[in-house]
Amino acid sequence: MRWTLPNTWINRRNPALLFCLLTVSGLTAAQGQLEAGMFSTTRAGASLPHDWRPLTFSRIERHTDYSLVEENGTVVVKAVSDQSASGLTRAIAIDPAAYPVIQWRWKVNNVLLKGDVSSKAGDDYPARIYITFAFDPDRAGYLARLEHQAARLLLGKDVPYRAISYIWGSNSPAGTMVANAYTDRAMMFVVESGDGKSGQWLTEQRNVYEDYKRAFGEAPTMISGVAIMTDTDNTRESAVAWYGDIIFMGAGDKR
Repeated sequence: MRWTLPNTWINRRNPALLFCLLTVSGLTAAQGQLEAGMFSTTRAGASLPHDWRPLTFSRIERHTDYSLVEENGTVVVKAVSDQSASGLTRAIAIDPAAYPVIQWRWKVNNVLLKGDVSSKAGDDYPARIYITFAFDPDRAGYLARLEHQAARLLLGKDVPYRAISYIWGSNSPAGTMVANAYTDRAMMFVVESGDGKSGQWLTEQRNVYEDYKRAFGEAPTMISGVAIMTDTDNTRESAVAWYGDIIFMGAGDKR
Protein backbone atom coordinates (compact mmCIF):
# COMPACT_ATOMS: atom_id res chain seq x y z
CA MET A 1 0.00 0.00 0.00
CA ARG A 2 1.27 3.46 -0.93
CA TRP A 3 0.01 6.42 1.09
CA THR A 4 0.00 9.80 -0.66
CA LEU A 5 -0.61 13.06 1.19
CA PRO A 6 -2.28 15.97 -0.63
CA ASN A 7 -0.13 19.06 -0.85
CA THR A 8 -3.11 21.33 -0.27
CA TRP A 9 -2.97 20.18 3.36
CA ILE A 10 0.73 19.69 4.01
CA ASN A 11 2.13 22.70 2.11
CA ARG A 12 4.51 20.43 0.23
CA ARG A 13 5.60 18.09 3.04
CA ASN A 14 4.80 19.47 6.48
CA PRO A 15 6.81 17.16 8.77
CA ALA A 16 4.45 17.56 11.71
CA LEU A 17 1.69 15.99 9.62
CA LEU A 18 3.96 13.68 7.69
CA PHE A 19 2.96 10.28 8.95
CA CYS A 20 -0.70 9.37 9.05
CA LEU A 21 -1.43 6.56 11.46
CA LEU A 22 -2.05 3.41 9.49
CA THR A 23 -2.93 0.08 11.08
CA VAL A 24 -0.68 -0.23 14.10
CA SER A 25 1.65 -3.16 13.65
CA GLY A 26 2.72 -5.29 16.57
CA LEU A 27 6.27 -4.79 17.82
CA THR A 28 8.59 -7.66 18.58
CA ALA A 29 10.05 -7.58 22.10
CA ALA A 30 13.47 -9.13 22.64
CA GLN A 31 15.23 -8.96 26.00
CA GLY A 32 13.28 -5.89 27.04
CA GLN A 33 13.87 -4.14 23.69
CA LEU A 34 11.31 -3.32 21.03
CA GLU A 35 12.37 -4.17 17.50
CA ALA A 36 10.86 -1.49 15.29
CA GLY A 37 12.79 -2.17 12.11
CA MET A 38 14.58 -5.50 11.86
CA PHE A 39 15.74 -5.25 8.27
CA SER A 40 18.56 -7.69 8.98
CA THR A 41 16.03 -10.53 9.32
CA THR A 42 14.86 -10.06 5.71
CA ARG A 43 16.39 -11.17 2.42
CA ALA A 44 18.29 -8.97 -0.01
CA GLY A 45 16.21 -8.30 -3.09
CA ALA A 46 12.94 -9.18 -1.35
CA SER A 47 10.00 -6.84 -0.95
CA LEU A 48 10.24 -4.32 1.86
CA PRO A 49 8.70 -5.46 5.18
CA HIS A 50 4.90 -5.24 4.97
CA ASP A 51 4.64 -3.04 8.06
CA TRP A 52 6.85 -0.37 6.46
CA ARG A 53 4.74 1.69 4.07
CA PRO A 54 5.89 4.02 1.28
CA LEU A 55 5.10 7.67 1.90
CA THR A 56 4.87 9.92 -1.17
CA PHE A 57 3.79 13.50 -1.85
CA SER A 58 1.18 14.46 -4.40
CA ARG A 59 3.18 17.21 -6.12
CA ILE A 60 6.54 15.45 -6.07
CA GLU A 61 6.72 13.07 -9.03
CA ARG A 62 10.24 11.74 -8.43
CA HIS A 63 10.43 9.30 -5.52
CA THR A 64 13.42 8.05 -3.58
CA ASP A 65 14.07 4.38 -4.28
CA TYR A 66 14.24 2.07 -1.25
CA SER A 67 15.41 -1.53 -1.52
CA LEU A 68 16.80 -4.34 0.62
CA VAL A 69 20.47 -5.02 -0.06
CA GLU A 70 23.28 -6.92 1.64
CA GLU A 71 26.11 -4.96 3.24
CA ASN A 72 28.96 -6.89 4.90
CA GLY A 73 26.74 -9.93 5.36
CA THR A 74 23.79 -7.98 6.81
CA VAL A 75 20.61 -6.95 5.02
CA VAL A 76 19.85 -3.23 5.22
CA VAL A 77 17.67 -0.67 3.43
CA LYS A 78 19.39 1.26 0.65
CA ALA A 79 17.95 4.65 -0.31
CA VAL A 80 18.79 6.30 -3.63
CA SER A 81 17.56 9.86 -4.15
CA ASP A 82 18.02 11.89 -7.32
CA GLN A 83 16.20 15.21 -7.06
CA SER A 84 13.45 13.21 -5.38
CA ALA A 85 11.57 12.79 -2.11
CA SER A 86 9.66 9.97 -0.41
CA GLY A 87 10.00 7.96 2.76
CA LEU A 88 9.25 4.70 4.50
CA THR A 89 7.08 4.83 7.61
CA ARG A 90 5.87 2.37 10.21
CA ALA A 91 2.95 3.01 12.54
CA ILE A 92 3.76 1.89 16.07
CA ALA A 93 2.65 2.50 19.64
CA ILE A 94 5.45 2.91 22.19
CA ASP A 95 5.46 4.49 25.63
CA PRO A 96 8.57 6.71 25.58
CA ALA A 97 8.72 6.66 29.36
CA ALA A 98 9.25 2.89 29.27
CA TYR A 99 11.38 2.75 26.11
CA PRO A 100 13.03 6.17 25.81
CA VAL A 101 16.16 5.22 23.84
CA ILE A 102 16.24 4.65 20.10
CA GLN A 103 19.21 2.94 18.47
CA TRP A 104 19.88 2.63 14.75
CA ARG A 105 22.66 2.16 12.21
CA TRP A 106 23.16 4.26 9.10
CA LYS A 107 25.66 5.19 6.41
CA VAL A 108 25.70 7.90 3.75
CA ASN A 109 27.59 8.12 0.50
CA ASN A 110 27.64 11.92 0.46
CA VAL A 111 26.10 15.04 1.94
CA LEU A 112 24.34 17.84 0.07
CA LEU A 113 26.23 20.98 -0.88
CA LYS A 114 23.11 23.14 -0.67
CA GLY A 115 21.67 21.51 2.46
CA ASP A 116 20.53 24.13 4.98
CA VAL A 117 18.45 23.38 8.08
CA SER A 118 17.31 27.00 8.31
CA SER A 119 15.62 27.31 4.92
CA LYS A 120 12.93 25.56 2.89
CA ALA A 121 15.21 25.60 -0.15
CA GLY A 122 17.82 23.62 1.81
CA ASP A 123 15.44 21.28 3.64
CA ASP A 124 16.97 18.07 2.24
CA TYR A 125 19.02 15.44 4.05
CA PRO A 126 20.97 12.38 2.89
CA ALA A 127 19.56 10.45 5.85
CA ARG A 128 17.11 11.05 8.66
CA ILE A 129 15.05 9.16 11.22
CA TYR A 130 11.63 10.51 12.13
CA ILE A 131 9.76 9.87 15.39
CA THR A 132 6.14 11.00 15.53
CA PHE A 133 3.99 11.46 18.62
CA ALA A 134 0.28 10.84 19.07
CA PHE A 135 -2.21 13.66 19.47
CA ASP A 136 -3.37 14.14 23.07
CA PRO A 137 -6.38 16.50 23.32
CA ASP A 138 -5.69 17.11 27.00
CA ARG A 139 -2.38 18.76 26.09
CA ALA A 140 -3.46 20.57 22.94
CA GLY A 141 -4.85 24.08 22.83
CA TYR A 142 -8.08 25.08 21.15
CA LEU A 143 -6.53 25.88 17.76
CA ALA A 144 -4.49 22.66 17.79
CA ARG A 145 -7.66 20.65 18.47
CA LEU A 146 -9.42 22.35 15.56
CA GLU A 147 -6.46 21.67 13.27
CA HIS A 148 -6.37 18.04 14.30
CA GLN A 149 -10.07 17.63 13.69
CA ALA A 150 -9.74 19.21 10.25
CA ALA A 151 -6.86 16.89 9.39
CA ARG A 152 -8.88 13.83 10.36
CA LEU A 153 -11.81 15.00 8.24
CA LEU A 154 -9.56 15.66 5.26
CA LEU A 155 -7.36 12.59 5.43
CA GLY A 156 -9.69 10.11 7.12
CA LYS A 157 -6.81 9.11 9.41
CA ASP A 158 -5.25 10.22 12.64
CA VAL A 159 -2.28 12.57 12.36
CA PRO A 160 0.57 13.08 14.82
CA TYR A 161 0.73 15.87 17.34
CA ARG A 162 4.45 16.59 17.04
CA ALA A 163 7.59 15.06 15.57
CA ILE A 164 11.32 15.01 16.07
CA SER A 165 13.86 13.95 13.50
CA TYR A 166 17.48 12.90 13.73
CA ILE A 167 19.34 14.08 10.67
CA TRP A 168 22.67 13.73 8.96
CA GLY A 169 23.29 17.40 8.28
CA SER A 170 25.35 18.90 5.52
CA ASN A 171 26.51 22.25 6.85
CA SER A 172 25.20 22.54 10.43
CA PRO A 173 27.37 21.19 13.27
CA ALA A 174 26.43 18.03 15.13
CA GLY A 175 24.51 18.88 18.28
CA THR A 176 22.38 21.55 16.62
CA MET A 177 18.67 21.55 17.51
CA VAL A 178 16.43 23.57 15.21
CA ALA A 179 12.78 23.75 14.21
CA ASN A 180 12.00 22.47 10.75
CA ALA A 181 11.76 25.25 8.17
CA TYR A 182 8.12 24.35 7.51
CA THR A 183 6.76 24.01 11.05
CA ASP A 184 7.79 24.42 14.68
CA ARG A 185 5.83 21.27 15.49
CA ALA A 186 8.76 19.27 14.11
CA MET A 187 12.15 19.70 15.75
CA MET A 188 15.37 18.44 14.20
CA PHE A 189 18.53 17.21 15.90
CA VAL A 190 21.75 17.13 13.87
CA VAL A 191 23.36 13.84 14.89
CA GLU A 192 26.08 13.68 12.24
CA SER A 193 27.32 16.40 9.93
CA GLY A 194 29.50 16.76 6.88
CA ASP A 195 31.42 14.32 4.73
CA GLY A 196 34.01 13.32 7.33
CA LYS A 197 32.28 10.02 8.15
CA SER A 198 30.76 9.32 4.73
CA GLY A 199 31.11 5.69 3.72
CA GLN A 200 31.25 4.49 7.34
CA TRP A 201 28.60 2.53 9.19
CA LEU A 202 27.73 4.38 12.39
CA THR A 203 25.61 3.22 15.33
CA GLU A 204 23.60 5.99 16.96
CA GLN A 205 21.67 6.19 20.23
CA ARG A 206 19.35 8.98 21.33
CA ASN A 207 17.10 9.44 24.34
CA VAL A 208 13.83 10.30 22.62
CA TYR A 209 12.12 11.17 25.90
CA GLU A 210 14.76 13.73 26.88
CA ASP A 211 15.08 15.11 23.35
CA TYR A 212 11.33 15.72 23.21
CA LYS A 213 11.40 17.54 26.57
CA ARG A 214 14.29 19.68 25.35
CA ALA A 215 12.50 20.45 22.09
CA PHE A 216 9.00 21.15 23.38
CA GLY A 217 9.38 21.84 27.08
CA GLU A 218 7.16 19.01 28.29
CA ALA A 219 7.04 15.22 28.55
CA PRO A 220 6.18 13.43 25.30
CA THR A 221 2.93 11.77 24.37
CA MET A 222 2.91 8.20 23.05
CA ILE A 223 5.20 7.49 20.12
CA SER A 224 2.98 6.84 17.11
CA GLY A 225 5.41 6.18 14.29
CA VAL A 226 8.97 5.84 13.08
CA ALA A 227 10.23 6.57 9.59
CA ILE A 228 13.32 6.80 7.44
CA MET A 229 13.74 9.35 4.69
CA THR A 230 16.37 10.41 2.17
CA ASP A 231 15.36 13.40 0.04
CA THR A 232 17.01 15.79 -2.40
CA ASP A 233 14.11 17.49 -4.21
CA ASN A 234 14.69 21.01 -2.86
CA THR A 235 18.42 21.18 -3.46
CA ARG A 236 18.13 19.30 -6.79
CA GLU A 237 21.05 17.10 -5.78
CA SER A 238 21.56 13.36 -5.32
CA ALA A 239 22.33 11.17 -2.32
CA VAL A 240 22.65 7.51 -1.37
CA ALA A 241 22.13 6.23 2.18
CA TRP A 242 21.79 2.91 3.97
CA TYR A 243 19.70 2.19 7.09
CA GLY A 244 20.21 -0.72 9.49
CA ASP A 245 18.03 -2.10 12.26
CA ILE A 246 16.03 0.27 14.49
CA ILE A 247 15.23 -0.67 18.09
CA PHE A 248 13.84 1.04 21.19
CA MET A 249 15.32 0.31 24.62
CA GLY A 250 14.94 1.19 28.27
CA ALA A 251 17.15 3.97 29.57
CA GLY A 252 19.51 1.52 31.30
CA ASP A 253 19.72 -1.01 28.46
CA LYS A 254 22.81 -1.36 26.31
CA ARG A 255 23.44 -3.34 23.16
